[in-house]
Amino acid sequence: MKTRDVFDSISPIDYRYWDKEVAQYLSENGFTRYKLLVELALARVLYRCGICSKEVVKEVETACGQVTTAEVYEEEDRIRHDIRALVNCIRAKVSDSAKPYVHMTATSYDIIDTANAARYRDVVQKVLIPSLVKLEGVLIGTTLREAGTVQVGRTHGQHAVPITFGFALAGYVNRLGGCIEALKALATDLTGKFSGAVGAYNASSLFFEDPEGFEAEVLNELGLTAAEHSTQIAPPEALTRLFCEITIAAGVLANLCDDMRNLQRTEIGEVGEEFEADQVGSSTMPQKRNPINLENGKSCWKIVAPRIVTMFMDQISDHQRDLTNSASARTYGEVVAYVVSMAKRLTRTMGKLKVDRVNLERNLAMQKGLVAAEPLYIILAALGHPDAHEKVRTLTLKAQSEKRPLDEVIASDAEMGEYLKMMTHYQRLILTEPALYTGIASKKAKVVAENWKKKLGL
Repeated sequence: MKTRDVFDSISPIDYRYWDKEVAQYLSENGFTRYKLLVELALARVLYRCGICSKEVVKEVETACGQVTTAEVYEEEDRIRHDIRALVNCIRAKVSDSAKPYVHMTATSYDIIDTANAARYRDVVQKVLIPSLVKLEGVLIGTTLREAGTVQVGRTHGQHAVPITFGFALAGYVNRLGGCIEALKALATDLTGKFSGAVGAYNASSLFFEDPEGFEAEVLNELGLTAAEHSTQIAPPEALTRLFCEITIAAGVLANLCDDMRNLQRTEIGEVGEEFEADQVGSSTMPQKRNPINLENGKSCWKIVAPRIVTMFMDQISDHQRDLTNSASARTYGEVVAYVVSMAKRLTRTMGKLKVDRVNLERNLAMQKGLVAAEPLYIILAALGHPDAHEKVRTLTLKAQSEKRPLDEVIASDAEMGEYLKMMTHYQRLILTEPALYTGIASKKAKVVAENWKKKLGL
């Protein structure tokens, strides 16, 4: 068979976002490998149940090690059935005495849904979660390093009250950590099935007094448990829940991309992506240093987020089985591939992120102390001012119109004199140095980072 040029591929997954680790599990070769593992598990249990000989198992094992995806597809082209093609390829490599035991009592989706449960469990546990944990480790390190680096907080895109850059990142440490924990649990909830054509164990009950025990033994070979009830297919909810959480994790990464990208705007300039010596930012503007990695992450999220709708639609299957998910279910693996790509790219980017403390200080001072309006209002109210909020509002308007620092306007206001005398030293100090008004941002950042560092064993 002629090898196709990778650049003749249609999906960018196959030429731009291809990942060797993901491909082990979610490529068509990976899928074939897992389906063969299910067929081999079946043969092993048939032997233990006294249905076939040990020699049959050895033949099936050898055959499964030789079957290729290419020959399965060639056979499918001939007979127009994917699993029967796989079975035929195994049978072609074993003796006539072994042939009856290949795929014995199984229906197609005993093989497909069980293979899917095993491979999606494995790719999440062995590739996706480790990729997210590596990113989490980078975020934790930066959070601890920048726990005390003062930054102006922003709500609605406007300057609010001061926080620290480490505190801002700690939010992502916490959110991503929650996703990692949820993914660990959900990956272990995936179930297989070996209950036959309609889920009632019709075929296996011909040979076994306890067909459910037989099913459990086959699935145990793959480290899986059986769904409590299945039809021709396993219940789709466990896989859907897993992909919901994958989509949620992608949303957290996209949010991080947006925040870090916006902080790189020329007029903000609080952080920056590290550029290689030969890296080009723009084809026409040589001075540009575009945040391409963060933009790429957001772009991948736009692909991932709508895909969950497909899974919700695939949740519905008529009676004991229809084939309306036959094409759509083949695309699920792309979601994992894109999120792994996002995680790996963000790990590299965040690991090299430059924090510009000069610009952080400049931006905090940009409004000439107006960020101290909140503490001033609260202090005045506590000291008994009858309309503290309105008083501070008028002071800020005056400061803005006269382009004067807020603390200067406060000092020149006759009414404020008596209240300033009643304030503590610290309360007066934060009116002139708002950078001190960060609450417990630094402490909270460290606590959150250390907590997740411990939880994830980093």
